[in-house]
Amino acid sequence: MKEEKKATRQSYGEALAELGRKNKDIVVLDADLAGATKTSIFAKEFPERFFDIGIAEADMIGTAAGMTTCGKIPYASTFAVFAAGRAYDQIRNSVCYPKLNVKICATHSGITVGEDGATHQMIEDISLMRTLPNITVMSVSDDIQTKWAVEEISKIKGPVYLRLGRLATPMIYDETQKFEIEKAIQIGEGTDATVFATGVTVSEALKAKEELEKQGINIRVVDIHTIKPIDRETIIRCAKETKKLISIEDHSIIGGLGSAIAEVLTEEYPAKLTRLGIKDTFGKSGKAEDLMKYFGITSQDIIKEMQNGTL
Repeated sequence: MKEEKKATRQSYGEALAELGRKNKDIVVLDADLAGATKTSIFAKEFPERFFDIGIAEADMIGTAAGMTTCGKIPYASTFAVFAAGRAYDQIRNSVCYPKLNVKICATHSGITVGEDGATHQMIEDISLMRTLPNITVMSVSDDIQTKWAVEEISKIKGPVYLRLGRLATPMIYDETQKFEIEKAIQIGEGTDATVFATGVTVSEALKAKEELEKQGINIRVVDIHTIKPIDRETIIRCAKETKKLISIEDHSIIGGLGSAIAEVLTEEYPAKLTRLGIKDTFGKSGKAEDLMKYFGITSQDIIKEMQNGTL
C-alpha cells in the first residue's frame, strides 16, 4: 500500500466527470449534498446534466427511474443512510422490481462517517440492498478500484448499489490491476488464514498481513468488492486452502459481508467463519479511527484473532 490516502467519495466525483466526457447519456442526481458526495465535480463541468433534487431522496430515485425510460444512465447520490434507508421503497418498487438502469452511489457509509453519530452511520445498507432481486451490490476499497467501478457499472443493464466512504484510505492498487465484477481480488498466498474484507477494511486487513508476516504467520487477504453476486468460487477455494477464515467489515455482522460468506460456506463447504464487524448495535459519535477501534474492525483486531490460539 502507498502512504498517500484518498476518500472513495472523492474518487467517485472525479470518475463521474471523466465518465461524463465519454458518455453523453450519463446524468447525475443528488439530494442537496453535492459538496459532500463530490457530485459537484460533475455538476461544474456538465450543469445541463446535473439535477439537484433537494432534500427529497425518494423523489430523486423515482426521477432517476423515469430518466432510464428515456435512454439516460442516471447516477443518483446521497449519504448511504438516506439512499438505502429513506429511499428503500422507491429502490425496491421503482428500480429493482422493473429492473431499471439506475446507479445508486451512496457515500458516507458505515461507522467511519464519524462525528455525525449513530443516526447517520448506515451499517445496514449492504443487508438491505443485497436482499433485493435484480441488483448488483458493490463496496470499493480505494481510488483505482472506485474509478474502475464507476465506469464499469455504466455497462451493466440494471440496478447497481455502489457503497462509498467518507474517510480517506490508503491507495491499495495501481493502474495495472485488473478488476472484474463478481471476481474477488486475492492478495497473498498465505495458508494460515484468509481474511475477507471490503471497503475501508481492506487496508486494515493488509496492515495486519504485513505485521503478522513478521511473526511468522502468513495470511491471505481477499478483497470482495462485489458482494452481490458474490465470488462463490474464491470463497470455497480459500476455505479449502487455509486453516482459518475471518471476515471484517464496516457494517453490521447481520446481513453484511460475513453473512454473505457464511451463506456460501453452509451450502458448499461448511467451515467456521469469525465475523468482525458491528455486533447488533448502533454506532456512536467520535473520530472514525477511534470508532473502528471501539467496534473492533482494525488491523489489530485481526492480529488478536490470529494470536488467540485458535489456529
